[in-house]
Amino acid sequence: MTWRDAISTALYGSEGFYVTGGTPVPAAHFSTSAQTGTPFARAVLRLLCRVDRLLGHPDPVDLVDVGAGGGELLGAVHRLLADTPGPLADTPGASADPPRPLADRIRLTGVDPAPRPAGLPEPVEWRAAPPTGTTGLLVATEWLDNVPLDLAVRDGDRLRCLLVDPATGRQRPGGELGAADSAWLARWWPPLPDGAQAEIGRPRDEAWAAAVRTLRRGVAVAVDYGHRYADRPVAGTLTGFRAGRTVAPVPDGSCDLTAHVAIDAVAAAGSAAASGAGHLLCRQRDALHRLGVHGRRPPLALAGTDLRGFLAALAAAGAAAELTDPDGLGGHWWLVQPVGLAVDVDSLLA
Repeated sequence: MTWRDAISTALYGSEGFYVTGGTPVPAAHFSTSAQTGTPFARAVLRLLCRVDRLLGHPDPVDLVDVGAGGGELLGAVHRLLADTPGPLADTPGASADPPRPLADRIRLTGVDPAPRPAGLPEPVEWRAAPPTGTTGLLVATEWLDNVPLDLAVRDGDRLRCLLVDPATGRQRPGGELGAADSAWLARWWPPLPDGAQAEIGRPRDEAWAAAVRTLRRGVAVAVDYGHRYADRPVAGTLTGFRAGRTVAPVPDGSCDLTAHVAIDAVAAAGSAAASGAGHLLCRQRDALHRLGVHGRRPPLALAGTDLRGFLAALAAAGAAAELTDPDGLGGHWWLVQPVGLAVDVDSLLA
């Protein structure tokens, strides 16, 4: 099989890694920013509040989580709005006719091929594909790295598609690449020496462009690990994950399969889908710092007056430190793409 077909079947087929029930997926196998709880959810809400103001406080205002997994992000957002609506609600200012609070207008939608997670708050809608006509914020956290893609190998003066045995992961060269994949490599991948391999990110570009086009007005954000033209991987990045450990990328449905995202190519595709609108590309550490997420330890004096509050703040600081670690989640890319908004994109994180 081609790698793209093999990954698609292994992850999203009827018995695929992300589709079957049983073992909790994906939280039992790996950790993402969306699974860290309150600090990441609070940052997403702060960004949504800014988008909401720019949109004029629509009713409803959407928060769509693509690749929602176990629904952790939407569950945390729902809890934040229910427990602490004051600090997170939008500020109406001096308006004579203030909008309804964000908590009363927000529409939460999780998008994932897996069944609806047990225990997800009832207001959260669960879908297999993104809704169209969204007004608000669309977030895709470590979704694009799981979009199936093909691998190519340089064979003399030809680029050939790599084939894989789904049962063993063994590879062999197949036929010559088609025109579209060859054109993508020519534009987005440095020239390959003989015998070298490349990961063809065209399906990720198309998936992101399609997601951006579901927005009527608002902002789309992709959060993922990736690379740009100058630092494309020489040895490739296709990897398997199972039970928290890296394993051989065998596309038999027993493990997650992931490859780093050509984030500059994805960004160009998103801008084109947004009618040429500009975008922002930065590291997660910078994005979250600008949205108020820091890993600072709470003052020790708090422990003497409010031990429970101190322990909660300490746990939040630990999660924030994990999210902003430049050698871990903090090194992920944030791609911020406005759609139908006349805005300096950099100001969205200011």
